Amino acid sequence: MGAQEERNGARRRFDVADAAPLLLDAHGTVTSWTRGAERLLAYAASDVVGTDVAGLLTADDAARVPELADRLRADGGWAGLLTARRRDGRPVPVMVRVTPAEDPGGAAHWLVMLSDLNGGPGWDMSRTVLEQMVTGSPVGLAIVDTRLRFVWSNAALEQFGGGPAGQRLGRRLGEIQPGLDVEDIEARMREVLATGEPLVGYEHIGRLRSAPHRETAHMLSFTRLEDERGHPMGVYYTVVDITERHRARQRLALLDRAGQRIGRTLDIVRTTQELADVAVPDFADLVTVDLLEWVLRGGEPGAPGGSARLRRAGHRSRVPGTAEAFVEVGSEAAYAEGSPPPRTLVSGRSWRAERLDAAEVEWASREPGGVEVTFGSLGLHSAMVVPVRARGVTLGVTTFFRRGRQDPFDADDLSLAEDLVSRAAVCVDNARRYTRERDAALVLQRSLLPRRLPAQDAVEVTACYRPADELTGLGGDWYDLIPLSGARVALVVGEVPGHGIDASAAMGRLRTAVRTLAALDLPPDEVLAHLDDLVARTAEEEGLRPSPVADSAGDSMRAVGSGCVYVVYDPVEGRCSMAAARHPAPAVVRPDGTVGFVELPQGPALGAGGPPFESVELSLATGSTLVLYTDGLLADGDGNDGAADRERLRRALERTTASLDVRCRAVVDALVPDRPHDDVALLLARTRRLGADQVADWELPADPAVVADARKAATRQLTEWGLQELTFTTELVVSELVTNAIRHAGDPIRLRLIRDRTLICEVTDGGATVPHLRHPRTTDEGGRGLLLVSQVTQRWGTRVAPEGKVIWAEQSLTDLP
Repeated sequence: MGAQEERNGARRRFDVADAAPLLLDAHGTVTSWTRGAERLLAYAASDVVGTDVAGLLTADDAARVPELADRLRADGGWAGLLTARRRDGRPVPVMVRVTPAEDPGGAAHWLVMLSDLNGGPGWDMSRTVLEQMVTGSPVGLAIVDTRLRFVWSNAALEQFGGGPAGQRLGRRLGEIQPGLDVEDIEARMREVLATGEPLVGYEHIGRLRSAPHRETAHMLSFTRLEDERGHPMGVYYTVVDITERHRARQRLALLDRAGQRIGRTLDIVRTTQELADVAVPDFADLVTVDLLEWVLRGGEPGAPGGSARLRRAGHRSRVPGTAEAFVEVGSEAAYAEGSPPPRTLVSGRSWRAERLDAAEVEWASREPGGVEVTFGSLGLHSAMVVPVRARGVTLGVTTFFRRGRQDPFDADDLSLAEDLVSRAAVCVDNARRYTRERDAALVLQRSLLPRRLPAQDAVEVTACYRPADELTGLGGDWYDLIPLSGARVALVVGEVPGHGIDASAAMGRLRTAVRTLAALDLPPDEVLAHLDDLVARTAEEEGLRPSPVADSAGDSMRAVGSGCVYVVYDPVEGRCSMAAARHPAPAVVRPDGTVGFVELPQGPALGAGGPPFESVELSLATGSTLVLYTDGLLADGDGNDGAADRERLRRALERTTASLDVRCRAVVDALVPDRPHDDVALLLARTRRLGADQVADWELPADPAVVADARKAATRQLTEWGLQELTFTTELVVSELVTNAIRHAGDPIRLRLIRDRTLICEVTDGGATVPHLRHPRTTDEGGRGLLLVSQVTQRWGTRVAPEGKVIWAEQSLTDLP
């Protein structure tokens, strides 16, 4: 049997022609038995005629026969389901319809129609029952013909607009719902008419004529109706209002988008703008976010100097004309006293107006020019003000507006807005707290970095520092230039692992230690060795285990694992020496513009322990540029190896620029983004040489008689340099230093005068004993030499030399006429 025959058979199953009739007398005795009944229950007529009908039923239904008989007499008939018992004992569910009948003699009988329900669709309902079902159904039901004109609908469909059922007849859906987009709905109906395949669960969103200001959602199902020959007669469809379910899905989707899009950065303004962007246009037509000034500065509530003024931090609109009505981001958001935003700011409670009236126009924020723009002129009809609160503190207010055909804000919308703003508020507060810490760390680090590099003539120097971005925080990179004796300078670049205030504090401690050690005038490898011991010892004393990869809140532990390169340049000889502690080797830009890299042995990280540090020395031509940098300069995030990193730096350094400052900035701009993932420090030092006319030296024998000759030679040199005003003090310094060298050290003795920014007097001897300043008693005959030197010079000191030591003293030239 084909599908069409099965459908036709199902429709005819409860017809009289398909039922098995039998006849009962008034007492329920079988008086007539037909072949249909015999086929259904397998009893022959001789087996059942004259017996009680209860014998044909199962025990449970046989017990109901007296009750059913009473209902037959009272109602004049009965229809229902019973279970008959075949001759072989197998139960057979049957639908039974009993109607009264009379024979020609006038005796009362009952006509019974039996229909087999095995495999059948159910009870054969009468028209009355069907009408009760469709009339009382809460689901909208309708039938349209093949031209999609209404031929029938139930009362429940009226709740969706379009008038009563009688007014629908002969009209199409677009005629009774003129504002509704019906093209898609009718396209679905035609598809069902053409294919015969039902369409279940189709969702449509639109505005009905009965509710033009409210967006509604409906779920429709379509089924084709056919005649007995299977030809389409029309479409039967159902309508269910799922607006609340649709709005719930929208709310969940909005909150999901908010979780994904709000708080992706630690920037306060960007976070508030993300809140406005998420809410428009799906939830509101216009959103403004205003924060207190101290929040935007990363301050604390109640801090001195805090302001209660609101400033616009973010806004988003699809309302024409808002450019004139609302202030720009960063400007003050002024509201009338007592208007909803200030009240919400003070109370911390939300405010909602389903319909804005004329009395509430005054609270809208305006441009400084005072242009008054009413809600009505913008088409705004509903508003909410929600406080931005986090950790019990109000940070600002968020205002939501709707216009045009948007539904007014209801209580559910207010709850959703509060949830949305509360999520954003936590992100705003996190950004505020981060801004406070980052600004504090930045101030600390910049205060620890040199504001201005010291003036000197050994090198032309410039530096550039770029802090890390907001996701990783501030780091501990630093640079320095330290003037040394003999017109020399020390160039230092270093890096502390980690980020934040702890890294900045550790950097400050290291920089101070380096400057202290530099004053001892030690070779670079010895400076790093002392610095390594200091870092390890300090960490151990504070109970921290030295480890280059450990992470601790203490700044001493931050110093463990630090890197540093220390370079000493001598402008007299044009030579430099350097050593590194797990730090990139410097580059050298030669006077002809070519770039090379120093082959510098890498020592261990500071405080980590390991092999001793090694120094290298090299000669530099005048005009060469030393390039010292931290590893952040080459951290491009592409996973390049060291050779590729150096090649990138080489190309950037080979580009000619007008000045050293411009070259320094150009190199950083070429190699790192505006907000790098790691701090970047770059120091460029172009070497100079002191001229031969600025240096004079003499080899002296270890003979006391030579002291007078040394004084005379120094006096002649001063006269040649035009420094006669310093003759007396210089003779005194030369006399004392040469005398001490002859008396306490011995050969080789060398006297050198250097005219730089100061007048430098140096005496080199072969002794290893370092002199120290004494304070002799009045009865002592000697011991006043170095004391006199310290009194008449700007500064003095000693340093280790390959052949012994050097004692030096400097006199200022700035006070000379």
